[in-house]
Amino acid sequence: MERRNFLKNSFSMAGMAGVSAVPFADKLDLFPAKNNFKLKYAPHFGMFKNLAGDDLIDQLKFMADTGFTALEDNGMMGRTPEMQTKIGETMAKLGMDMGVFVVDKGGNGANTLAAGKKEYIEIFLNGCKRAVDVAKRCNAKFVTVVPGDFERNLPIGVQTGHVIDALRRGAEILEPHGIVMVLEPLSDSPNLFLRTSDQTYEICRGVNSPSCKILFDIYHMQKNEGHIIPHIDWTWSEIGYFQIGDNPGRKEPTTGEINYKNIFKHAYNKCKAENKTFIWGMEHGNFKPGKEGELALIKAYIESDSFEV
Repeated sequence: MERRNFLKNSFSMAGMAGVSAVPFADKLDLFPAKNNFKLKYAPHFGMFKNLAGDDLIDQLKFMADTGFTALEDNGMMGRTPEMQTKIGETMAKLGMDMGVFVVDKGGNGANTLAAGKKEYIEIFLNGCKRAVDVAKRCNAKFVTVVPGDFERNLPIGVQTGHVIDALRRGAEILEPHGIVMVLEPLSDSPNLFLRTSDQTYEICRGVNSPSCKILFDIYHMQKNEGHIIPHIDWTWSEIGYFQIGDNPGRKEPTTGEINYKNIFKHAYNKCKAENKTFIWGMEHGNFKPGKEGELALIKAYIESDSFEV
């Protein structure tokens, strides 16, 4: 069965709670072609495994047929070189862009960059070097870096200086290859050094490299600072990448308190005025399980992307 027919059959399934069969069948004619979504949303592997199957390449093809034009894969560095290459080649054929993958051991509680210790910095720099090879295989331009935890026996300004120094050295490795490390402030633990968008903005200005920008994860920033649209505006010049997740729950848009339609519209208009584009990583779970949940997720993105321009 052709993937398009499979999608039509899937969207025509009756009896799905909260998902109307007829609107989905109608929408299918609007969004399988590339770039029908106004923004470049990037699902991750496993998000559509019930509809597309377990094979990663089949999942990529499903994403493309559904209208998504990018992918993000936090675990890309853990895949075999052969699979990294295959993913990159498939995305090129499908006209999809590669979003972020995480620089493993790039900075965590065990080797925080805030400590300024040589052995920790070397772990980070080695991660950057290996990330260059992975990025070449899968055509990636963005890698996620988290500096790690606070080093609480040091003044905050000294910790910030240590982080900036380490990131400058990482940028020197990545910049010749056109790769951007995007720094992600997180809400997972109060021990994490990087917490807010303005703090990340300050560090990016200190590093002063096109290869060091902000990963503005809206889910984490809603939890840590709120006031999402003003913070996007204030830090706009240093943002390199966005990630999505509603709060509470970290699921798709429309399942929590964040008005993603307004945020998407605001960013779209700013991008249009400046001729910029961003990848929007769908770093969240599915609100409902199974095929029903995957179809509902697609519906949520259709709804949130339906703002007027």
